[in-house]
Amino acid sequence: MTRTGVVVSHKGDKSLRVRYEYKRKHPKYGKYMNRSTTLHVHDELNASKEGDLVEVCACRRLSKTKFWRLVRVIKAA
Repeated sequence: MTRTGVVVSHKGDKSLRVRYEYKRKHPKYGKYMNRSTTLHVHDELNASKEGDLVEVCACRRLSKTKFWRLVRVIKAA
């Protein structure tokens, strides 16, 4: 499973936070609403910076909150 998002924080060593945005339909009114989730991602090479568009994939648990691994940087900021 892969997701595409924007890096919002790169303060930790080999760690970053990626905001993943998607649309969901409201259960009662049917309007599509924007939703977002912050993913904690492992970046082994420290290859990304804030504002980069990145692709991440699900992996085994790496820490208490990290379940995602950086695949590639799609577009640098």
